[in-house]
Amino acid sequence: MENGRITYVLVDGENIDATLGTSILQRRPNPSERPRWERLLKYLQEAWGQQVSGLFFLAASDGEIPKPFVQALMAIGYRPIPLSGAPDQKVVDIAIQRTLGALRSRAADVVLASHDRDFVAALEPLLDGRRVGLVGFEEFLSGGLRDLRDRGVQFFDLESTVGAFNERLPRVRIIPIDEFDPEDFL
Repeated sequence: MENGRITYVLVDGENIDATLGTSILQRRPNPSERPRWERLLKYLQEAWGQQVSGLFFLAASDGEIPKPFVQALMAIGYRPIPLSGAPDQKVVDIAIQRTLGALRSRAADVVLASHDRDFVAALEPLLDGRRVGLVGFEEFLSGGLRDLRDRGVQFFDLESTVGAFNERLPRVRIIPIDEFDPEDFL
């Protein structure tokens, strides 16, 4: 399995959580409805056949680190990155953009878990022959990220491709006819 390369998995925790809560569930997710983040690392390691390194970006501008969540992330193989800054700073976005910039000089692949168009410009220079992927909910990807898929960026749906949830989410999305199962709706 090891080919000497590494895949950095950058998780925009705020974006995924906000999309899940606000756009899909329309409420705060219950613990049983949250992604099982270890499944993402395992899936990508198997899919791309190489080591993965998970970086989970968290906003901690209020001075509080969500200790139980951070400990859980560390136990499943992520490196939590709690960040703080001024109230007008999008600290998670800034850190992910800087990390994507730093990856340009490394012989590594990258997968970004986010729907945010703010990362398009930082991802484009990485389309230099390395593997680049996106993870999220397809129906909520920004137009700019959708355009990157046309340029070879691989997309992994957090629910249907990765299987990161224990419960089926109440999503309204376009279903390819080859994947349609009427039992899902009966």
